[in-house]
Amino acid sequence: MTCIASVLKALCLFILFVAVACRPTNRPKVFNVQRYGAKAGGKIDNAKAFTNIWKSACTRKSGNSKIYVPKGTFYLGGVEFVGPCANQIELAIDGTLLAPANPRDIKNDTWINFRYINNLIISGAGTLDGQGKESWPLNDCHKNPNCPKLAMTMGFAFVNNSRINGITSLNSKMGHFNFFSVHHFNITDVTITAPGDSPNTDGLKFGFCSNIHISNTHIGTGDDCIAILSGTTNMDISNVKCGPGHGISVGSLGKNKDEKDVNGLTVRDTVFNGTSDGIRIKTWESSASKILVSNFVYENIQMINVGNPIIIDQKYCPHPPCEKKGESHVQIRDLKLKNIYGTSTNKVAVNLQCSKSFPCKNVELYDINLEHKGVKGGPSTAVCENVDGSARGKMVPQHCLN
Repeated sequence: MTCIASVLKALCLFILFVAVACRPTNRPKVFNVQRYGAKAGGKIDNAKAFTNIWKSACTRKSGNSKIYVPKGTFYLGGVEFVGPCANQIELAIDGTLLAPANPRDIKNDTWINFRYINNLIISGAGTLDGQGKESWPLNDCHKNPNCPKLAMTMGFAFVNNSRINGITSLNSKMGHFNFFSVHHFNITDVTITAPGDSPNTDGLKFGFCSNIHISNTHIGTGDDCIAILSGTTNMDISNVKCGPGHGISVGSLGKNKDEKDVNGLTVRDTVFNGTSDGIRIKTWESSASKILVSNFVYENIQMINVGNPIIIDQKYCPHPPCEKKGESHVQIRDLKLKNIYGTSTNKVAVNLQCSKSFPCKNVELYDINLEHKGVKGGPSTAVCENVDGSARGKMVPQHCLN
């Protein structure tokens, strides 16, 4: 009996071993770009190699795929990665992707573009180097109708259920990341860097997007840290450090026809340091569309030497003179600001200039403490035009709501 028991035990162990060994794995197939023709060194254009690798990884039906960029510098001309893909696909970057320095060497409006993809992951400790320094002096489109078209660093259009984690974007020619018609997208632990005087280098820019989550991200640029445009809904922003830059901006809105409502924004536990603006909503005075901006919550926000910590500007005109055809038709309502504190370099720390035709409604202030630390002395002040709302708790400056 002892012998039979030993045989049975050995047989069971063998069956268990076979079951574990033959169990299907969820590990993706790894496509190391160097093993598929890409060359490091920063001299040879790897656009063709990356495009071919993407096609192989995207169409692979037998499991998930991972395109891996190892340490090293990989020069990359303009590329476009198009789905749909058969399964989840990841681009893991531990090296540096280097853009052409000459802006004319990128033929499209985006250097690295993703379209029509579900379950995309961008990850790694690597860098997207946009080499924007040569392009910034050319960015004069507000006064030069023949200005060259400059490329965004990375774009996403019709990309859903996806995420970016860990990477750094450096010195974009125009904006760093652009999102259009993107839904259910997470952005975490991303670093975005460009000089404070680099023009139009928005950090994260969204239009017609929904269910976006941004967290633990550091953005320093020459334009908006985060720009939220027409048709964007249900966005949650937390633990973001912004500066230098123009703050977290909703808008500009109302300039074009067929714009859509913007609603459901939460910004919390965020720091603005040395920015021109902090919490910012901007709409054109002469609107081409009637839209609603609503259900915004800003909570636990620190301002460190910010020019305009809280500003609603419904007479937005970035390059005057602007044609005036009447008041803004963008309606702002249901706006809550809680525990906003720190220092303002301008005396007017709270500036709420709303539309005379469509006054701001239900603006609620709770515990605002913004001290003036500018060159000219005196306490901070607040300005209100066409605003209906209420205030509770500590108020520095004294509120001006009706």
